[in-house]
Amino acid sequence: MRAEAGAGWGPRLLGLAAGLAGLAAIWWFLVRGGTGPLTALILGGLGGLAMQRGRFCLLCLTRDFVRGGDPRGLLAVLAALATGLLGYLVVLTNWLPNPAGPGLPPDAHVGPVSWVLVVAGLSFGTGMVLSGACIAGHLYRLGEGSSRAPVSLLGAATGFGLGFATWPSLYDTTLREAPVVWLPHHLGYTGSAALALALLAAAAWPLLRRLPARPARAAAPDAATLLRAVFVQRWPAWSGGVLVGLLGAVAYLRDEPLGVTAALGGAARWVGTAQGWLPARIGGLDGFAGCATAPDAVGGNLVFVLGLVAASLAAASLAGQFSLARSSARQQLQSLAGGVLMGWGAMTALGCTIGVLLSGVMAGALSGWVFGAAVLAAVWGGLWLTRPRTGQA
Repeated sequence: MRAEAGAGWGPRLLGLAAGLAGLAAIWWFLVRGGTGPLTALILGGLGGLAMQRGRFCLLCLTRDFVRGGDPRGLLAVLAALATGLLGYLVVLTNWLPNPAGPGLPPDAHVGPVSWVLVVAGLSFGTGMVLSGACIAGHLYRLGEGSSRAPVSLLGAATGFGLGFATWPSLYDTTLREAPVVWLPHHLGYTGSAALALALLAAAAWPLLRRLPARPARAAAPDAATLLRAVFVQRWPAWSGGVLVGLLGAVAYLRDEPLGVTAALGGAARWVGTAQGWLPARIGGLDGFAGCATAPDAVGGNLVFVLGLVAASLAAASLAGQFSLARSSARQQLQSLAGGVLMGWGAMTALGCTIGVLLSGVMAGALSGWVFGAAVLAAVWGGLWLTRPRTGQA
């Protein structure tokens, strides 16, 4: 975890002003001009605040448990899934009252399930371990001044390009006929939600048993302590998880399913097409729901991502957590390689841990559970293999 920096109020307020100016510029040039919805900017700003203040990154939260025994981060992920799942349930039961019909919920991240999805999840999880964060984590860390984040995101864009190149053969041999399983089709809304909540509860139970003892109850905090808790100290992990879950449900209701890779993948696809490396049309790709990369489908996601980064900068600066941290050449190479693996996995799975895992599970997609299990297996194994050895400096 990044230590709280000792920056004076001058640099803090300057960074806060830069972040707020960034949000204003996004509104002026993108939202006001009509190329991106205002809702996407608001959700992106709130998402950046929640992720930066709550340190909401699947790798970081899993590492806290695997290496430190702290279960609160993983409980935050489960809280996000449960909150968003219930929010999606309210939306879906009103939009599509009969889940047994032939259609799928509009725009929901319900993808094909096959061995390709498992490999994509393993690739994404391995890339997370190498690069030090998931794609969403690198985006909010841009606002914290991370020197690894830009390299990881460049690698992810490269990985997307490789994914576009390998997609046609995977689609023709496997994905074209792979089942697209929406659980409410088979179990109804009640059965699907009950099964999902039961699985989340089963995962939460052993984690709850490992929670540290509660500290003694302190006296009622004064105004200064409350302000410090909100704007300077890290938020409790569960609060970031619940807020991300709520944002996922609101995003689906008002704009589009939560995701952070459509703009990055769209940029990689545009460059590849412009350079003649990729065909203008990639068979089967734009027919699946997920983090769409067609040029006309990334405007709102671009606004969301830029808003996330700007809000993270404002939040990190005010908290004194902005720092232009240096990294070694080895770390940068790991970031680049990890980014490539994440980009290929995200393109092939049609999204990342936000788009496929969170938005997919919330929508009742089997693909979300399969991708999440593969990512978690790779992350868990990678963290265990790279753990500091006893006596290691």
